[in-house]
Amino acid sequence: MTQDDLKNKEMPQNYDFAEAEKKWQRYWEENDIYKFDPAGDGEIYSVDTPPPTVSGNMHLGHAFSYSQEDFVVRFQRMLGKRVFYPFGTDDNGLPTERLVEKLKKVKSTRMTRPEFVKLCHETITEIKPDFIQDWKDIGMSCDFKNTTYSTIDPHCIKTAQRSLLDLYKKGLIVRQAAPSMWCVNCQTAIAQAELEDADLNSTFNDVTFRIVESKEEITIATTRPELLAACVCVFVHPTDKRYHHLIGKTAMVPLFHQEVPIFADESADPEKGSGILMICSYGDRFDVDAINRKRLDPRVCITRQGLMNENAGKYEGMKIVDARKAILADLEDAGLLTSKKQITHVVNVHDKCGTAIEFLATEQWFIKILEHKQQLLESGNSINWYPKSMKARYDNWVQNLNWDWCISRQRHFGVPFPFWFSKKTGEVILADESQLPVDPISDIPKTLPDGHMIEDIEPENDVMDTWATSSVSPQITTNWVDNKENALSFKDMYPMTMRPQAHDIIRTWAFYTIVKGMYHHDMSPWKDIVISGHVLDPKGNKMSKSKGNAINPRSVLEKFGSDALRFWAAGSKLGDDLPFLEKDLVTGRKMVTKLWNA
Repeated sequence: MTQDDLKNKEMPQNYDFAEAEKKWQRYWEENDIYKFDPAGDGEIYSVDTPPPTVSGNMHLGHAFSYSQEDFVVRFQRMLGKRVFYPFGTDDNGLPTERLVEKLKKVKSTRMTRPEFVKLCHETITEIKPDFIQDWKDIGMSCDFKNTTYSTIDPHCIKTAQRSLLDLYKKGLIVRQAAPSMWCVNCQTAIAQAELEDADLNSTFNDVTFRIVESKEEITIATTRPELLAACVCVFVHPTDKRYHHLIGKTAMVPLFHQEVPIFADESADPEKGSGILMICSYGDRFDVDAINRKRLDPRVCITRQGLMNENAGKYEGMKIVDARKAILADLEDAGLLTSKKQITHVVNVHDKCGTAIEFLATEQWFIKILEHKQQLLESGNSINWYPKSMKARYDNWVQNLNWDWCISRQRHFGVPFPFWFSKKTGEVILADESQLPVDPISDIPKTLPDGHMIEDIEPENDVMDTWATSSVSPQITTNWVDNKENALSFKDMYPMTMRPQAHDIIRTWAFYTIVKGMYHHDMSPWKDIVISGHVLDPKGNKMSKSKGNAINPRSVLEKFGSDALRFWAAGSKLGDDLPFLEKDLVTGRKMVTKLWNA
């Protein structure tokens, strides 16, 4: 084209973002513009890209945070660095199971595990291209063509299973029967990081107990009268003169009539309720600790399904809420309920479904964390936090941990544990690394223990918590398992340069990935961590589907285009929440038009 042709060629006055964005998306992909060359020269800038959960559509918070990380990546690329910017999707776990059940109108509990897993894989294959397109449409410069992974693909399963084998051999993982947090709705154990606080309505009830030796009546306040059936002892404070004469005596539990000892213990708060504390198996972690300290036999009254069991007597088979109402009514009829006050209190609920959690004695796998808090804090200190203020969230989480990390889940669709058990001795039989990925339900160990036949072993049926896989995202993308089809060299790529993520998952994804980095490689998984905030509605409220104030980014992209959306996302400092105001998108569109006409 000649200079005259250029002068005579008229450009449209307004920028057609719909046409231009499709054009450049095709160009980037067809020409491998963002492909990483492992054999190239120059400084590597690697990104531990957050793998979004494929079980839901992109929301405006995704568009906001992923745009911000892409700004950083594009800047580093402009500096001449060799950018490794992979993209993955988090496909296994409870959210995916729920989505498949909804889309296919099935129930996983009514299908065999192989049948349901097959259906999950088929469904993910169907919906993933459309899901990933959202991330392409906001202009992300990931290598979608060559580095896309799924947390349930063979490479990821192999990586997660190698992680478990390494932890087991180092004595950092243990299987034990102990009270653990349980969701009766999702039918699985959960970890401390999966708890959320919810304000729930309840009643604060004053219940009358009777002292066996003297027939004296005492009052104990509780919000969970259904746990009277699980009461195993009573605490009074050792300095509370009102009840000093009760120490060493026995209390009769109303309605259920078990006799329980009365102990002096400083965990009883003289200022709360009557000052007398009922210890049950199990109302909360304090009950767990108290029963262990006093070496008492637990008396569990709730099943894994959230029903009252045989210890609940005539209330057996009732749902927890129904039993609570029935027991209160019977206490009142018997003259044993002296007060009932309506309250709103904070309750721990499962973040996936909002169900109040229970503490049930189940056999689970745990990664040891509590004895390594100081090392985890030091590992956090070795990372550059942007903004620096966000490191306080990590420190506070580590310092206030009360439980080791429960990683086993009672579900169908997840990464299998690479373990079997001996029926003869109960010992754990490990898969050989050479046979990974492995499914113990359909595969057998490479080597059997001495004196064992195939019929002498049984598989571990549980699957891993999805965070147990997501926490090795740096090892997945940098080829820790030395997949020969992957040209990357782990020693050249790890640790990675940057982890971008939102602040609400510091306690989960950031923390768990730091745990794995320290336990496997004795180093932090990245040099920098970049934290984004959340998107708020125009009134400053958090956006959510339940509140009806969520905005689909597709509608924003169709109206304004990705550059205008990215202009809006650039209007916030790292870590800060940003209200969604349409006037900012209008300003962004005008800016793009100015650049077009410049």
